[in-house]
Amino acid sequence: MATKPFSTRINGTKEGMTSTSLPYFKAIIGFLFIMFCLVWLYALEARTLVPSDEGRYAEMAREMARTNDFITLRLNGIKYFEKPPLQTWLNALTFKAFSLGEWQARLWTGLCGLFTIAMVVYTGRRIFNVRTGLIAGVVLGSSIYWSVSSHVNSLDMGLATTMTLALCAFLLSQHDGTHPRVQRNWILLCWAGMALAVLSKGLIGIVLPGAVLILYMLLQHDRNLWRHLHIGKGLLLFLVIAAPWFVLVSIKNPEFPHFFFIHEHFQRFTSTVHHREGSWYYFIPLLLVGITPWLGTLGQSLWHGWRLAPTRFQPLRLLLIWSGFIFVFFSLSSSKLPGYILPIIPALALLIAHYLDRTSFKSLAWTAGLFSLCCALGLGFAWKVPALAKNAYELPLYQQNAAWVAAATAAGLAGGLLAIWLARRRHDWAVLALAAGGFLCGQLLLIGHEPLGRYKAGIMHVPAIQAALAPDTPLYAVGLYEQALPFYLQRTMTLVEYADEMAFGLEQEPYLWLPSRDTFIARWNADHADGKAAVAILRPDIYIDMRNKEVPMHIIGQDPRRVIVTNYITTPGRP
Repeated sequence: MATKPFSTRINGTKEGMTSTSLPYFKAIIGFLFIMFCLVWLYALEARTLVPSDEGRYAEMAREMARTNDFITLRLNGIKYFEKPPLQTWLNALTFKAFSLGEWQARLWTGLCGLFTIAMVVYTGRRIFNVRTGLIAGVVLGSSIYWSVSSHVNSLDMGLATTMTLALCAFLLSQHDGTHPRVQRNWILLCWAGMALAVLSKGLIGIVLPGAVLILYMLLQHDRNLWRHLHIGKGLLLFLVIAAPWFVLVSIKNPEFPHFFFIHEHFQRFTSTVHHREGSWYYFIPLLLVGITPWLGTLGQSLWHGWRLAPTRFQPLRLLLIWSGFIFVFFSLSSSKLPGYILPIIPALALLIAHYLDRTSFKSLAWTAGLFSLCCALGLGFAWKVPALAKNAYELPLYQQNAAWVAAATAAGLAGGLLAIWLARRRHDWAVLALAAGGFLCGQLLLIGHEPLGRYKAGIMHVPAIQAALAPDTPLYAVGLYEQALPFYLQRTMTLVEYADEMAFGLEQEPYLWLPSRDTFIARWNADHADGKAAVAILRPDIYIDMRNKEVPMHIIGQDPRRVIVTNYITTPGRP
């Protein structure tokens, strides 16, 4: 027997959203969305760019904006072909328009997060109903994984947004009663979304949506779906958007195709060459935490999604296949990083919203209760956060972080308890209360990481390094690479005895680094003897080794992660 909408089935009375209250509820949603956007945009500026992703992609865009080379991507002045250019292009244009800064570096990902919320709302409205669409936006915007990832300068959010564009466009194209011309336009937008996804992070932008579609057709025995894909026009549009850069970069850099398509795709999935391996259950805890505060409805929503609707096309089943296939695909991969499963969160938001629109107050109360319990446990253990410090230097940083953890979990607990109280009385207000608690919890945790983020980025040493640098002063990174400092110093570094992700680029241009520490020491000593200033950032163990060899060094900055030295006994320009 089909489940009736929530608004028509509690004790025979309407206790949900009525036709009279819906406009009022939508007005409140509009006001809260404005406040939500203000907090969302403020948080883009609230933190230092944290290594490695945030510093890396900001620096790549800074170098692109400076050189105006929009074909060959570079990191630290070295060819960097691991990822396509879409986000680097947009970040570089943002820097040109608004100058350098944290919010500028995160603007693309922040807008991607908001745009996807809007897409989910619109899609939910069109294929289900207005209320489901609104709830889907609330669920997505408050899910900790989504709200946090939208404020991190990483490629995963851009990929998730472009793939969700393809998903939503396909859902809308197959909606019953859609005019053939409108259906064609939505399908072409789906092809465009896949092309942008390829430009965001590579071939998975078309491989994953294509595999989901094939799997859906096989499970539904719906072979006629092929006729609605406009493959000729769609493929042409796809190539017009995605192909030009790949052609141009391959002409300019003949080594690109093998590295990008074989090393970065086939070997990444089938081997541990990137040293990002993880167990088969790697993504399970990430998903459970990431979908919070809606974890209590996840299992029921997935089960509910398998039910057949009285229509030819089954949107819930497609959403379920999308979520399940992408999750399993990356779980089987030999390369795993937390952001890989981000594209399934919007699909889960639609599934959860459809279930919440039809469930009883008990399920919502259970969900809020589970979230409240997790927050209460987090609040109780917040005082133990300082125990994570590895040394005395980190202790005050974790102590500051502990206060933010306590505030975040307290906010989540308040939202969860309020949602429990409202669940039977005002279902929609309970959803909003739970969403507010989850969103504030995620944002406070993110902002509260700033003391640790500044330490990891080394931002406190920027003034001392800048004071020691002249335009022609060489800057070395010995045994490490500082992902964030080049952006803040607005200059590249000469790598010494460290290649890592830049190894392929250094093979093409080996003159850009010093592979041997002995070669570096010889150059350092020669500059010292000639009175030429130089600055180096060293791993602490390398500093001890060089000090034991009596290499001339003067410390201008130090912490447990790095030692920053000049080759003068006193800093140039100072007595």
